[in-house]
Amino acid sequence: MSQLSDLVDPTAILLDAPATDWREAIRLSGDLLVSASATTPAYTDAMIRTVEEHGPYIVITPGFALAHSRPDESVHRTAMSFVRLAEPIPFGHEANDPVTLVMALAAADASAHQAALAALAGVLADPEGRRALDEAATPDEVLAALGAGSSAAVGDAAAATSPTASASAGSPVAAAPSAAAATPSDPDAVPSKNLILTVCGNGLGTSLFLKNTAEQVLDRWGWSPYLDIQATDTISAKGRAKDADVILTSGAIADTLGDVGVPVEVIENFTSQAEIDAVLRRVYAV
Repeated sequence: MSQLSDLVDPTAILLDAPATDWREAIRLSGDLLVSASATTPAYTDAMIRTVEEHGPYIVITPGFALAHSRPDESVHRTAMSFVRLAEPIPFGHEANDPVTLVMALAAADASAHQAALAALAGVLADPEGRRALDEAATPDEVLAALGAGSSAAVGDAAAATSPTASASAGSPVAAAPSAAAATPSDPDAVPSKNLILTVCGNGLGTSLFLKNTAEQVLDRWGWSPYLDIQATDTISAKGRAKDADVILTSGAIADTLGDVGVPVEVIENFTSQAEIDAVLRRVYAV
C-alpha cells in the first residue's frame, strides 16, 4: 500500500452514509477518527469551526472535501478517514459543490502527512482513481483505490506543457525567473522574488495539496530550481505576502486575505494542473 492508504484504517471508512448538512458530514468523518483512536471529539469540533471561520475552502475539487484543522493535543497520531455520502451535500462552494466524498485529515505535525496528500492528489486527478472511490463497494476497495495514489497520475497535466516547448512552437516565452536575471524589457514588469505562497486556513491541509499540484506544473516547465513554493496559513500569508510573487488559494481564503499588495489568484480545482498552469503563465507573462 501507499503511505496514503496506510493512514486510513479500514474501520475509518464509511460508505453511503446519510447526512443532512455539511456539519454532519464533517462530524461523520471526525467520528471515524475518534473511533480509530487518532483524535478526540475536540478535533472534530475544530474541523467544523475552521469552515465556519474561513468558509468552504476545504472543497478542493468537484465533489470532494478535505476536512482538517491544526495539530494540537486533540490529535494522537496522523491519520485520515473516508466518508462517501449517500446523497450529495452542498458545502457552499460556488464551483465544486455538491460534495459526495469527505476525507478528514488529522496531522500530528506539519510534515508527516505531506507524502499522503501528494498521493491523494494523484488519485483525485486521475479519472479512473476518482471513479474507483465513487464506486467502491467495500472498505478494501477504497483502500485499493487510495493505494493507486502511489503512482503519479497524469490527469490533465498534458496541458501543462513547458514554456521551452511552447517557444519551439513559435510562442513568445519569458525566461525562467532568476534573482540574477537582467532588467525585464517590459517596463511594467518587476523582478521575480522567486517565491509562491499557497494558503489555507491552517497551512497544513489544502495549502499543501495546492502546493503539490503547483510543483508538478513547475517541474514540467523546468522552473523548479528557480521558484520556491511554500504552504502557509492566512495569518502568516499576510505578513509574508511582500516577499512573494503571487498567492495561490481558494475563493473563500482570498476574501479573508483581502488586499495584501501582491496578486492573489483563486484556484477552483486544486487537482488541476491545467488551471494552475494557466494562472502561472499569466503571472509570469509566459
